[in-house]
Amino acid sequence: MLSESEVRGLCGPPEALAAVRAAFAALARGQAVLPGVLHLDLPHARGEVHVKGAHLLGSPFYSIKEAAGFWGNEERGLPVGSGLVLVFDAVTGRPRAILLDNGYLTELRTGAAGALAADLLARRHVRKAAIIGAGAQARYQLEALLGVRRPERTVVYGRRPERAAAFAREMEERLALPIDVARTVREAVEGSDVVITATTAREPVVRAEWVGAGMHITAVGADSPEKQELEAAVLGRADLVVADRLDQCLRLGEIHHAVAQGTLRPDDVDAELGALAAGLAPGRTSDHQITVADLTGVGVQDAAVADFVVAAALRLGLGRDLATQGPTR
Repeated sequence: MLSESEVRGLCGPPEALAAVRAAFAALARGQAVLPGVLHLDLPHARGEVHVKGAHLLGSPFYSIKEAAGFWGNEERGLPVGSGLVLVFDAVTGRPRAILLDNGYLTELRTGAAGALAADLLARRHVRKAAIIGAGAQARYQLEALLGVRRPERTVVYGRRPERAAAFAREMEERLALPIDVARTVREAVEGSDVVITATTAREPVVRAEWVGAGMHITAVGADSPEKQELEAAVLGRADLVVADRLDQCLRLGEIHHAVAQGTLRPDDVDAELGALAAGLAPGRTSDHQITVADLTGVGVQDAAVADFVVAAALRLGLGRDLATQGPTR
């Protein structure tokens, strides 16, 4: 069993990006077993629960991850997000590890997927990056982005100005990166080379009329059918639309809304992220293209970071053995 602090010490943004990149490529090559997503809403508590898992062929493990967001927790002085990962032996099925990460690995792997999308789809030179949302995932997205691009200017917009200002202060200090606070979403989006939306919006916050040539948009917030961050016309304007997992995005993501409104057909989606990562499909081919990545969160991401953490813990002898109540040998 590993605590959150132990998990954090074993895996950070660089390790997560490498693991997630390899996992998406494996998925595209048919080298992963991926079940469907279990989604549970608890409206009485303003809560939502996601259960995902996968097995990467050749790995000694398979994983099942639970992550939850309970939006009333902020008023209770508790973290909004929580979760854990269960890791099993892929030969015997016996439990191998419990990662009490409190949702850290979910946040981390989501940021890594955003960085991967930007690396494959954004211009090489980024003058301005816009972060829409000022919560925990916005922080992970920005930190991960810096692993693949270094914007000349970064702007954040948050629904609550005080939270956006706190985001800017914290990330400036942590990342040594100047960050401006935008007064409106439009101000943040217009003129940006990279736009990352990390909100819980249930109606569009980014309009097609603000999208300019060469812009890349990564949308990570629409992880349930009711959520939507991009106006459907944004995807209609895009030269390249990429799904992290198409069958999932048709049910949950921005693609789901664009198809439902008749702006997009399933066949209009150009590729899955894994195909780009594996070199089976091209990413951006021109600085003038508008590109959109719809990221709903795929179980191979969870399996990849869990595999890395458990292998590292076993190698270093970290964690507590639940059978003996002593250190892992």
